[in-house]
Amino acid sequence: MRTLIEAGHTVVAVYTQPDRPRGRGRKLRHSEVKQAALELGLPVRQPEKFAGEDELQRISDDQVDILVVVAYGQILPIGVLQQPRFGAVNVHASLLPRWRGAAPIQRALLSGDDETGITLMQMEAGLDTGPMLLQRSCVIEPDDSTGTLQRRLARLGADCLIEGLSLMAKGPFNAVTQSESGVTYAHKISKSEANIDWDAPSAVIDRQIRAFNPIPGAFSHLSGERIKILACELTNVVSPDQPGILVEVGPSRLGISTADTDIRVTEIQPAGGKPMAVKDFLNARELIVGAQLSQNPGS
Repeated sequence: MRTLIEAGHTVVAVYTQPDRPRGRGRKLRHSEVKQAALELGLPVRQPEKFAGEDELQRISDDQVDILVVVAYGQILPIGVLQQPRFGAVNVHASLLPRWRGAAPIQRALLSGDDETGITLMQMEAGLDTGPMLLQRSCVIEPDDSTGTLQRRLARLGADCLIEGLSLMAKGPFNAVTQSESGVTYAHKISKSEANIDWDAPSAVIDRQIRAFNPIPGAFSHLSGERIKILACELTNVVSPDQPGILVEVGPSRLGISTADTDIRVTEIQPAGGKPMAVKDFLNARELIVGAQLSQNPGS
């Protein structure tokens, strides 16, 4: 929104999801999109479902030239997409046709992709199948998490959107039809996927930890407590212990065995607590080498 306004575009209205209960108190909270829109003095609309004649009429009454969609979280009816003068464009966080769908950043990290990027595409009835206006790539660094990658892609996406709108304003713009070769789907993330399987290789566990940081957080159970592991380091150490054993404890180190080499946890979040460095986590606990981590709380 800010980038659009700074580039001289007029934002007629901002659509975002309805306020949802969040946090431990389950109080209704604004989305970040709504908060930013309110700070900019923009009208905010929050329909439970973006469908029906009411929303079509609003877009018509507002004389909208183009609808810009960024991770909205709902499938928009074709009538809505076709209502604006220049249709609708989507800023999608992948290099389409790879990772169409809801969770492209997480899926790219889980799969060990070397790069991702932004695709600015014209929207149509299919799921992220529309013709592409622009693509810009972004290297995935070895220590990238969803959080760090999302921030870089947000900046890249804003730049890509402004460039695309500028090109469209100059006249007819040739969009490129997506190839059906190399199509993959970024299915919605389930919390169960964040449950760490210590029988997996360390590289797979590292990707899992980075993909689910910050949400929902890769987790395991230690001494009956559910903990989230937010960051780790890979090592060259191969422990004789079975996977999921604490092989190194303190004063600021927490090593865990896997199917191959050990990992060393660097950031952790206890149940009901905040993210913290391993040193602070260990200060409040007496852990011993040989303790078992598990996927189940009772194990």
